[in-house]
Amino acid sequence: MREQTTLAIEEATAIIFLMDGKEGLTPSDMEIVEILRNTRKPVFFVVNKIDGPKQEELSYEFYRLGVERLYTISAEHGGLGLADLMDDVAECLPLSCAIDDDEERIKIAVIGKPNVGKSSLINKIIGYDRTIVNPVPGTTRDTIDTPFEINDRKYLLIDTAGIRRKSKVSQRLEQYSVLEAIKTLSRCDVALILVDATEGVTEQDTKIAGLAYERGVVCIIVLNKWDLLEKDNSTIGKHVKYTKDKLKYLDFAPIISISALTGQRIYRIFELIETAYDQFTKRIPTPLLNTKVREFLDMRPPPRYRNRPHNFSYVTPCADQTEVQKKGQAGLRISIKFN
Repeated sequence: MREQTTLAIEEATAIIFLMDGKEGLTPSDMEIVEILRNTRKPVFFVVNKIDGPKQEELSYEFYRLGVERLYTISAEHGGLGLADLMDDVAECLPLSCAIDDDEERIKIAVIGKPNVGKSSLINKIIGYDRTIVNPVPGTTRDTIDTPFEINDRKYLLIDTAGIRRKSKVSQRLEQYSVLEAIKTLSRCDVALILVDATEGVTEQDTKIAGLAYERGVVCIIVLNKWDLLEKDNSTIGKHVKYTKDKLKYLDFAPIISISALTGQRIYRIFELIETAYDQFTKRIPTPLLNTKVREFLDMRPPPRYRNRPHNFSYVTPCADQTEVQKKGQAGLRISIKFN
């Protein structure tokens, strides 16, 4: 925790140190304050859960810290005290910041059920503990964007809270995390779908993979914890076949076995990402696309609508989608996959 706190301080422009007024001043608070005393960056010491004048006395013991100013707020009750804090924070921030253009980065979402190794994989890739790794499911509770480069190619890694069954999502914070994880898929280019190789593909894995498939992103299936399996020459073949059988709708997706713990084959993931992403973004010439679609429709004509055939005008690629223009749009839904 100390190492990650130091890292966060190094990367921050300003620091808000939030403490729990109801819990009181803890040894962990004292330890972090000592670290913060050594930084020259602006630090705002904030005591939360001070819900009104009657709770103000809860903040008294925090004055033992000897800080210049202590902010008392109630994040839950209308943001009491937040206005003053935000005004002071805004004053110490630069008026403008150089924003990295994320458009030129390949955005990667690491998704999977809780405790499958998402944060461990990201930490191994970027070389330090950016996200907290903990064997207790649900430690990572928000999306964390990490820009980095490999072989002169720019990437943005998005770590998400584990997507879990609705019946297991009891806390409001966890519900927010699930929504954030699902929302992440709408802004990523590539989804690394982590599966625990020691468990195989579970029902929850199929639902998570289905979310990525439905959103039309590049999908790569990553079998993690490969180091824990007893293996022979046929192990990988059996696991690939088993995985494809379980995820039939992703039979086109590449599969790789790794160990996020040891780093085994992790950097091979990026070879797959580059190949799959380049294929995904390759523009198919409109004449060729029209020819292929017409060949498909000749072999498998769609059902008639109100006893009338469908008359197609043309097909044109639109970003990562294909738009089919026809006369009389009602009554037809087309799904075509080209290998």
